[in-house]
Amino acid sequence: MIYIGTSGFSYDDWKGEFYPAKIAKKDMLAYYARSFGAVEINSTYYAIPGAASFASMDKKTPDDFRFVVKAHKDMTHAETTNAAGFDAFMGAIGPLIDSGKLGCVLAQYPWGFKPNEVNIGRLRDLRDRVGDVRTVVEFRNSEWVSDETFGLLRELDLGFCCVDEPQLKGLMPKVSVVTSETGYIRFHGRNARNWWKHEESHERYDYLYSEEELSEWVPKAEEVIEHARDTYMFFNNHYRGKSAINARMFARMLGLPLPMEQISEPRQMSLGEDF
Repeated sequence: MIYIGTSGFSYDDWKGEFYPAKIAKKDMLAYYARSFGAVEINSTYYAIPGAASFASMDKKTPDDFRFVVKAHKDMTHAETTNAAGFDAFMGAIGPLIDSGKLGCVLAQYPWGFKPNEVNIGRLRDLRDRVGDVRTVVEFRNSEWVSDETFGLLRELDLGFCCVDEPQLKGLMPKVSVVTSETGYIRFHGRNARNWWKHEESHERYDYLYSEEELSEWVPKAEEVIEHARDTYMFFNNHYRGKSAINARMFARMLGLPLPMEQISEPRQMSLGEDF
């Protein structure tokens, strides 16, 4: 199966862009699920909700909808293992596991997480603690791009997250690699100017891809799809609904249908706008 969606869905600045202007927060997910078949939940990086929150999300989406849930920061950014944090996270996503709607867990590590024996041990520990739950690893540091890393991930049955982001020194290059049955691509935008220097976090992801830029990823995505059982592609350039625009654009470039193509389009921004 192939899933395309956005990183997050509950954004106030999407009102009047992707969502109706007066939509209530509680209605956003059901509306989103009319347009996309999967969503990446990023808020769990900052706080682990109760299982009831995911049970509620489950009820608002169709049976074939899929959730990817980002690991809490204590699971990926702490120097020592926080067993209680792992247990709380795994308990929270229980309703999605039970309903069959959990696509996978996304474990995103910081730029300072570099390949060495200690950090390889942390990856092994991650595998042990998530059990048989499908898990994908996103590295932020380019030093991980090597045959040794890909071999390790295959050994641990951990997926590799391919990324598109500004081509700045030390960041991840554009590669298409599959190391488990789960293929994964994240599009962060190419806002090099605000990647390291920004006042608000959303400034990093304030970017609208052109069709020409996304065309670079068509053969790469097709390669991932060919070698994976399930493939997830999420757009994280979320400011003012730009991720939704690009997710639809890329789905059509790949010839993939979305759940409800007849839903009205978000406001189409000109590439000449000041974004």
